Amino acid sequence: MRFKLILAFVEDDKTDALLDAARDAGATGATIINNARGEGLKKTRGVFGLEITSSRDVLLLLVEEHRCRKILEKIAEVGEFDDTSGTGIALQLDVEDALGVKHQIKSLAQHLNLDMET
Repeated sequence: MRFKLILAFVEDDKTDALLDAARDAGATGATIINNARGEGLKKTRGVFGLEITSSRDVLLLLVEEHRCRKILEKIAEVGEFDDTSGTGIALQLDVEDALGVKHQIKSLAQHLNLDMET
């Protein structure tokens, strides 16, 4: 079974909604890294020229490759990544090998067969 890693950099107030959307699209879990910091094309400045940064989370989702694009698109849709600047980004990376997921492979294989039959 082949896997992909989805990395999503999101506003922390959208994390739960994005995780729910990812699970609905076929993700089986995630790791969340809190309090990341990001910068866009231009630094946001507020009162007195102070830099404004909002708290971000990094979501790491190891997903079966056949489900990856659907999950990635759902995350982007719910997070409004393409609609509003600065809301977040998501990307996928190929995974060469993964350990610690053996217990999930049977479950993933059963769900994958159901997906392919429908």
